[in-house]
Amino acid sequence: MTEAALALEDGSVFIGEAFGAPVEVAAEVVFNTGITGYQEVTTDPSYRGQMVVMTHPQIGNYGISRAGDESVRPWVSALIVRELAEYPHHWASESRLEDFLHTWGVPGLQGIDTRALVRRLRETGTQRGVLRQSAGGFSPADLQDLRAAARQAPSVSQLDLVTGVSKVLPLTSSEDDIALIDLGAKWNIIRSLEHRHITPRVWKWDTSATEILERHPRGILVSNGPGDPAKLDTVVATLKELVGSGTPLIGICLGHQLLGLAAGAETNRLLYGHHGGNHPVRDLATGRVTITTQNHEFQVVGPSLPAESGFEVSHVNLNDNSVEGLRHRELPVFSVQYHPEGCPGPQDSQPLFDDFLDLTRVEPTPPPLGDRGEGAGGRGADPL
Repeated sequence: MTEAALALEDGSVFIGEAFGAPVEVAAEVVFNTGITGYQEVTTDPSYRGQMVVMTHPQIGNYGISRAGDESVRPWVSALIVRELAEYPHHWASESRLEDFLHTWGVPGLQGIDTRALVRRLRETGTQRGVLRQSAGGFSPADLQDLRAAARQAPSVSQLDLVTGVSKVLPLTSSEDDIALIDLGAKWNIIRSLEHRHITPRVWKWDTSATEILERHPRGILVSNGPGDPAKLDTVVATLKELVGSGTPLIGICLGHQLLGLAAGAETNRLLYGHHGGNHPVRDLATGRVTITTQNHEFQVVGPSLPAESGFEVSHVNLNDNSVEGLRHRELPVFSVQYHPEGCPGPQDSQPLFDDFLDLTRVEPTPPPLGDRGEGAGGRGADPL
């Protein structure tokens, strides 16, 4: 057995058994409360630059299937679990989780008290950490060195994360007039649009507003993605122009945070983020509560939203009252902090895609009476 040790920046150390790729990683450590959906979690581009602790005690039970991918590869820096299922059982399983991570160079840690680790993260907030493997075990000096390395690990606010995940999905070229600004989009956003007979035209994260608007899109979707929204000034400037154009627009997760910045609001960091598929969100206009999937570390600060921006808070999280949605009072522009595409998680919020597409449908203006040509009766308009 190869040992692996996770050290946090506060000096905590968790020693267990290594799995996956035999590499060392330094990254932030967050936790996800999902019972299932580990494949979708590991392949979610929004987790780039983070090690993920799964709170469910056994992970890997149903193996890996290509249909479960949310991107072209796993993006987590490492996966940390209580117990890894060695022999998965499911009719669609094509490989083991351990083999999947090993193939893509992602390390793992199992056999630790994940409850103790998650409690620490809830009390202290997201921490930086280092995960290291050793075939011969760890001496006290090794652990001291590991603690020192954890204190030097980068936070996501120090990293350029979006550029590596934008436009990585192998999508066919589309001439559709729905634009997708890809900051790290998940497959199920694409599938949710395709289910509605939309194949979006995908734009890279740094595409200018001018280039997008030259194509006269009837709607724009700004996707999820990893990292700190405050690092993406280029996208914020683009969104200011796109909102000003009056084109219908929806922002999802990171797209929501960037829309908040474009509206003049501030963003800051949550204590330990929202990661899981059981977050209750209330629509302030209707009072309706929806259980949502979430994966983010940052939030739009509601009181910082300028009144003159035209935007208002539309949704709030019932666990901590954080902002979960924005809506413009006059323009066809809105955003949500959660993931309407789910995957993993509930599909309660899928109708948001319909709401967005409804805004993009412009009723054709009927031609003048004399230009209508032959009607259903086979004649032109009767003279009055």
